[in-house]
Amino acid sequence: MADVSASAVMKLREKTKLPMMKVKAALIEAGGDEDKAIEILKSQLGKLILDRSDNATKEGRIFVSTAADGSEAAMVEIQCESAPVAGSEALLAFGQALADQLLKGPGAASVDELLAQKAPSGKTFQEEFEEILLQIREKIVVSRIIRASGPVGHYIHHDGKTAALFQAEGENKTAQVLRDVAMHVAAMKPTVARVEDADPAAAQVERDKLSAEAKATGKPDNIISKIVDGKMKVYYREEAGVLAEQMFAKDDSKSVSQVLAEAGLKVKAFTLWVIGG
Repeated sequence: MADVSASAVMKLREKTKLPMMKVKAALIEAGGDEDKAIEILKSQLGKLILDRSDNATKEGRIFVSTAADGSEAAMVEIQCESAPVAGSEALLAFGQALADQLLKGPGAASVDELLAQKAPSGKTFQEEFEEILLQIREKIVVSRIIRASGPVGHYIHHDGKTAALFQAEGENKTAQVLRDVAMHVAAMKPTVARVEDADPAAAQVERDKLSAEAKATGKPDNIISKIVDGKMKVYYREEAGVLAEQMFAKDDSKSVSQVLAEAGLKVKAFTLWVIGG
């Protein structure tokens, strides 16, 4: 058995942030060779991932980074097994760094592409991620990412488990209403952004039903048309879950589209993520 010095153990512990006894055991197995000890520790990561591969990840956090001028935003979701890990300093710092990189870096089409990029530490985000996995020793997954163009506003619930990005059309990129609508999305959970995004077949079935009901009253066609149009607005708002037609959560005397129009904006799209939802 190799005799390793306390200074060698402390040096490797500082480098890997792993428990003292785990680092010491790897150094002893490696005959005091630090590089070999690191490879041993990395091999343990593979076993850890395999052992916990079937574990559920119902906890986690969502991270958002937004340009100051509202021109872009990025969102990253990380899932894990337990609430303590979701709130751990290591995961919180890593998640926010990933979101910042997605916003300010070259962009990424996938989680793997983002993790392959260099972190401020000089390591890749994948290397940092592996270090966190070895430290925490539970299943953690960077599950999804998105980068959205503005005007865009965001909202994150206080527990970090629900977050929304709202994208508008128009020139007003710093309007408070962008965040307010993002908050509305998180609270009211619309299904689609605009009327044209709703299922056209389902909408036609509803329109045909309403038309038949209105015709049965014997009213003239021009009145029937107005009645059906009015009831379709209710359908889009309440049944189809169209964001633009929903009554605004902060002022239910107006629709979301009306509130946005006052700021020179229109609904474009939204992204709503809920951990475990």
